[in-house]
Amino acid sequence: MENTSLLLKNTVHNGKTCDVLIENGMFSKIADSVKAPADCRVINCNGNLAVSPAFYNTHTHAAMTLLRSYADDMNLFKWLQEYIWPVEAKLTPHDIYVGSKLAMLEMIRTGTVFFNDMYWYPMETIKAAKEMKLRAAVGMLFLSGADAEAEAGNNAVNQELEEKRSWIEEDGKIRLTLAPHAIYSVSREKLHSAACKSGSENYHLHIHLAETRSELENCQKEHGMTPAEYLDSIGVLGPKTILAHSLFLTPSDIELIRDRGAHISHNPCSNMKLGSGSFHYQEIVEKYGCEITIGTDGACSNNNISMLEEIKFAALSAKRQAHDPEVGKDTDIFKAATCNGAKAFGIDGGEIAVGKVADCLLVDLNNPLMVANYSFVSNMVYSADSSCIDTVICGGDILMLHKFIEGENEILQEARKCCRRIANI
Repeated sequence: MENTSLLLKNTVHNGKTCDVLIENGMFSKIADSVKAPADCRVINCNGNLAVSPAFYNTHTHAAMTLLRSYADDMNLFKWLQEYIWPVEAKLTPHDIYVGSKLAMLEMIRTGTVFFNDMYWYPMETIKAAKEMKLRAAVGMLFLSGADAEAEAGNNAVNQELEEKRSWIEEDGKIRLTLAPHAIYSVSREKLHSAACKSGSENYHLHIHLAETRSELENCQKEHGMTPAEYLDSIGVLGPKTILAHSLFLTPSDIELIRDRGAHISHNPCSNMKLGSGSFHYQEIVEKYGCEITIGTDGACSNNNISMLEEIKFAALSAKRQAHDPEVGKDTDIFKAATCNGAKAFGIDGGEIAVGKVADCLLVDLNNPLMVANYSFVSNMVYSADSSCIDTVICGGDILMLHKFIEGENEILQEARKCCRRIANI
């Protein structure tokens, strides 16, 4: 039986050396010196490893790691319609399982312990997450316009997931969500059905919103409303709604999202790579007071899923868009990627504090990227990369210890096999 307690000995927290005790997946004591229980596992940080909140990635398509560099440098709809959707139709459940594991390997190495996913064969992603011991919100896809056979298949997958919900969610780390893709790919009837189900059965709802100018213009032409107004008219916007991208918002859209308590997942790298548009951070966050989260999108449009890179681009793109270096402060961006992401999904984490879930990183203060260390948060946002992450802990489970992840080579070998098959499709 595994130990239920873990002591981080001589770690650095808020600039001071201390001990941090984790019991039953929670932070139970933080003090100058903590006496460990008899069966406690100890990680001696020797005053060189700082304990930090881990990252919560609020929008991704995990198994798209297998399509990294498959199709680059083109606009969103050409990218989707001519390249991504055709190859995705030929992916197997095994591909999704392996691609999800590859994604989780990358997430762990870059400090992420939770991801919000929307992709095919969700049971395979769930299986992988359980094995890798990460937190995940895995979506039941809602799509329209497919042929009758495909529609029936998707409905059968969702029914199976619902039937297995208690097993899927039993350990508290994994939850099911509703994942209607976007307003242009899901009918009004299905969006309404998802909204009702979210309210009556306590599901979070995850959808792409206002990612392109054409989405905005087409929605206004067809419905006489912006995409945000359209979703609200159907009852989609609410405190359990996660809105990915959200680039083309009017001031009234922003107020509507804020007042409904919906959460925006800001994806700066994907937005820039696809040339989709600019996220108006200053207006959305600082003027209207929306509380944003951070997501990476998929590895096919990023092309990695490192939250460390994402938070740097989130800060820099905010300053560039506003032409103001005081916009997108490091502390606000770091909070968006940690406790805001946790809060959006009802996870009592994102902070190193007694009573919070023990999701954390040990960061190597001897790494050159962390020297000088006048501000730990500033270094994490503007300087750090994966080489700075020494150890990753999720709910008290050690996912990576001193850069070692069990089974890493096997995951990489199997991923390469899948990629070779995809290359020959």
